[in-house]
Amino acid sequence: MTLLSRTLLVTAALLLSPLAAPTAAHAAACTSSLPYVSGQGGYDTYRIPATVKTGQGTILAFAEGRRDGAGDTGNIDVVLRRSADGGCTWGPLRVVAAGNGDTRGNPAPVFDPRADAVVLLTSYNSGDVTESQIMRGEVTPAQSRRVFVQRSWDDGLTFTAPRDVTTRVKPANWRWYATGPGHAVALTRGPHAGRLVVPANHSTAPPAGSADTGQEPKYYGAHALYSDNGGQTWNLGFVDTTYNGYNNANESTATQLTDGRLYFNSRDQNGTSTGNRLDTYSSSGAQKLDRLYRVQHTLGDVPVVEGSVLQLSDGPLLFSGPSVPTARQSMAIWRSTDAGQTFQKARTLDTRRAAYSDLVQVSGTTVGILYETGTSGTYDTIEFRRIPVSSL
Repeated sequence: MTLLSRTLLVTAALLLSPLAAPTAAHAAACTSSLPYVSGQGGYDTYRIPATVKTGQGTILAFAEGRRDGAGDTGNIDVVLRRSADGGCTWGPLRVVAAGNGDTRGNPAPVFDPRADAVVLLTSYNSGDVTESQIMRGEVTPAQSRRVFVQRSWDDGLTFTAPRDVTTRVKPANWRWYATGPGHAVALTRGPHAGRLVVPANHSTAPPAGSADTGQEPKYYGAHALYSDNGGQTWNLGFVDTTYNGYNNANESTATQLTDGRLYFNSRDQNGTSTGNRLDTYSSSGAQKLDRLYRVQHTLGDVPVVEGSVLQLSDGPLLFSGPSVPTARQSMAIWRSTDAGQTFQKARTLDTRRAAYSDLVQVSGTTVGILYETGTSGTYDTIEFRRIPVSSL
């Protein structure tokens, strides 16, 4: 299907009542929709998808709305669309965190079942500075990366104003900082049930006396932050401090396995090891790691890119990402039946360009994937695809 055809499809869908209850036939016939089309809604480009299902069954699709171009810096808002029919049709676009000339992004949402609330963490920096400048330490604290939290008690209709929690979770010698992107995790079992866990990444300053600038990939590392009171206060959990240039954990995703452990899977940012995905586990609710990050060789087809993991409630562990090692192309889903020790490719969605993605369990029989894709460009659209669990 061409981009024009997909645009016409989503335009027609929006003529329907976006939050009306779906019929069984409608849900069965719906396979994909386009919550975001670049160039529409006042934004040049939409990027960085994140999705979560609320307690009322509403699917929330977050993204970065980049007003002036596709670049990572500039006037960028965090935006949201809601779907009450499992991702078939979408309500109006809402701005959740306005950049107002600065950069707000890296949405990491989670539904907190104890509070019946949606908790959203995002990252911020001045719209006048770049990631490279931040990593080189060439910016002021006010311009640099900061972390914010928001909450919604009305199923994602409205959110509180962004609240700065940077001092709780970002040490003074860190430079870059990014939450997620992609869904965070509410632990539902084990000794830390109720805890909210957000996978994240950072960069650190070079050691004193080093000739390095701090922009080298080896200074990237993964970490997690967590809250035991519904997102009111946050703590820094484990921190990957290897910084060896071999495995450089960057953008991270997480899910809780059926045995209660957390499984973390991260982008390897130009490390010298033979692989682009790293993973590890935590049995302590993200306070420390069970082992260091190491290469996940069975995801060798994935290029250097963000990915997503999701433990199905009654099924395998899933991973999503592009499936061409040297290009952002051919979005696919892998499954693991051994808690992430190994993965097998379950399905390739198509062969178009594709990049960032996020997974959500729509129902007991359906998985949703929100992902960047396009024919003329990688970031033409953010598509929501509904996939039968039985096909995975």
